[in-house]
Amino acid sequence: MSLTITPLSAALGAQISGVDISQPLDSEQRDTLEQALLQHQVLFFRDQPIDPQQQARFAANFGELHIHPIYPNVPEQPEVLILDTAQTDVRDNAIWHTDVTFLPTPALGAVLSAKLLPAFGGDTLWASGIAAYEALSEPMKQLLQGLTATHEFIKSFPLERFGNTPEDLARWEEAKRKNPPRSHPVIRTHPVSGRKSLFVNEGFTTRINELSDSESEVILKLLFAHATRPEFTLRWRWQTNDVAFWDNRVTQHYAVDDYRPQRRVMHRATILGDVPFFR
Repeated sequence: MSLTITPLSAALGAQISGVDISQPLDSEQRDTLEQALLQHQVLFFRDQPIDPQQQARFAANFGELHIHPIYPNVPEQPEVLILDTAQTDVRDNAIWHTDVTFLPTPALGAVLSAKLLPAFGGDTLWASGIAAYEALSEPMKQLLQGLTATHEFIKSFPLERFGNTPEDLARWEEAKRKNPPRSHPVIRTHPVSGRKSLFVNEGFTTRINELSDSESEVILKLLFAHATRPEFTLRWRWQTNDVAFWDNRVTQHYAVDDYRPQRRVMHRATILGDVPFFR
């Protein structure tokens, strides 16, 4: 079968068929998927029953993999973290966020595999930071150019939710020590495409550094709302063994928490990126 790319919306998203990601990619497949990711920002694959080793191998085609400091992982494949609502409080995913922006080199992207799904609910939404940036007025773009924002690990991983046992507390304290607040540009330039994107998110961004507290609060509130306008978003209804692969540099996502008390289990491999910049 030949690889087929079917766009899903004007802002972002495409469904990929004609490739088995459980098998090693050849160079042509890898390059085609990378170009599709640059163009569509999030790619979806139906009916891909991959195991953690295969998932990590697929993700590693695009960069070095990250081991999450808080979430549990697959013991034999620690680069694959487990999002299991029966074991872990995953409320921090039910908010618009860009993964691990508390790192000095936030994620390039992530590969998410659906393992166990509720009978209904549990969709995930993605939003395009590129579309959001391009829709800003020119005066607002000028205001935001050159500004930086602080991103903090503890905003989505507070002690009261992730330090409930001595073991959890020790893990949380070590993660906090290794992940102090980081500053990144409010507008970042994609290192490959050169396109500009909003790069603040409600999950980890706490303030705009060059503004007063009151100014920062107002501008961030405006940007959080603007970035997630419906016309910049896509909603994916999961089926078991679906896989999503997104460009974390220019997107946000939101895992809809509308299925309790049903269980939802997802596996994620996170690909490290580079230092965000604006030019």
